[in-house]
Amino acid sequence: MDFGIAGKWALVCGASKGLGYGCARALAGEGVNVVINARSEQSLREAAARIADETGVQVVPVAIDITTEAGRAAALAACPQVDILVNNAGGPPPGDFRNFTRDDWIRAVDANMLTPIELIKATVDGMIERKFGRIVNITSSAVKAPIDILGLSNGARSGLTGFVAGISRKTVVHNVTINNLLPGMFDTDRLKGTIEAAAKQQGVSIEEARKRRVASVPAGRLGTSEEFGQACAYLCSAQASYVTGQNFLIDGGVYPGTF
Repeated sequence: MDFGIAGKWALVCGASKGLGYGCARALAGEGVNVVINARSEQSLREAAARIADETGVQVVPVAIDITTEAGRAAALAACPQVDILVNNAGGPPPGDFRNFTRDDWIRAVDANMLTPIELIKATVDGMIERKFGRIVNITSSAVKAPIDILGLSNGARSGLTGFVAGISRKTVVHNVTINNLLPGMFDTDRLKGTIEAAAKQQGVSIEEARKRRVASVPAGRLGTSEEFGQACAYLCSAQASYVTGQNFLIDGGVYPGTF
């Protein structure tokens, strides 16, 4: 299927590896030029070169901290126009909420709620003017089914989810959609950190904790960044113009509810 987005420009955050990289690679595979950002310059440049070699599109790496005003300005300046925005930031650390400080909460909200909102604010009017825009926020399955040791993520990402629910109904009439992708257990560095924390909490080895996680997934495996990226690419397609304000849970069947 031709997604009808070849030649457009996307800004993909946190794209040097993991789910962000999967999204950037999938969009590039559809002919979308991408500006990718992350904090680590070397890994980002390596990712950009790999995507460009495999797809032939323009790939612009911008090594910045997207949670800062200067970082956002640099990323936006590198993109001729933002037709597609993929918001993604590493999740805050796990732990017991009793140990979280006010500064911990501020950092979590800044990275996982306010930064995406600032990027949406900076790009949505241009999308509306051009009558095309796709915004995808990578949040977490914890938005649908909160995880006890991820209190910071539960709170901050739920705030973004509520914000998107309101504005996404206002932009869709202009062919600008805003949706959220909720990853469950994907084989990323983020999950490795969560498994390590769980192993410590449960008093078991990291290998045992990982086995328990995999055993809890009906699909019998962890997800891949490639399949996650392909879901993102669909939400950014011309065909997805009637989809907005939705939370797409991709978790291998872990969530047991009907709704």
